[in-house]
Amino acid sequence: MNLFILMIMTIITNNFNISSPVFKNQEPIPTAYTCEGANINPPLGIEGIPKGTKTLALIMDDPDAVSGTFVHWLVWNISPMKMIDENSKPGIEGKNGAGKNGYTGPCPPSGTHRYFFKVYALDTIIDLPVSTGKETLERAMKGHILAKAELIGYYQKGEIR
Repeated sequence: MNLFILMIMTIITNNFNISSPVFKNQEPIPTAYTCEGANINPPLGIEGIPKGTKTLALIMDDPDAVSGTFVHWLVWNISPMKMIDENSKPGIEGKNGAGKNGYTGPCPPSGTHRYFFKVYALDTIIDLPVSTGKETLERAMKGHILAKAELIGYYQKGEIR
């Protein structure tokens, strides 16, 4: 790949961003979006969606879980949109770490955990059943990712926010 194309791809990718109006990157997630609150997904803003994006995919996981990375939310075939609303089902929801479809909020047994909200701009529609887990979704996305962005939030039980 020539240097010019690589530079343009870097510029496009750097404009792709995920944020939330209820918490900032590297800050605590409000209790409402956890097992100690309403246990609903937070609103998420998406900016700089690259040209050619057919769908978005979202993976929310906790790499600090005792038994390995715990998946809290897995969604694909999200229409390219600027806002994923609070308490919504924006696309096809796969199996989370609890074996259920849908969002399950932060609920660490001890200590402070990090929660990664990773959004992917894809050049395709993903054809997978709702029984799909994270690894299968990641394999299906391979070769179709136009850009990736992430938002990191923290949570510790008992710290009401």
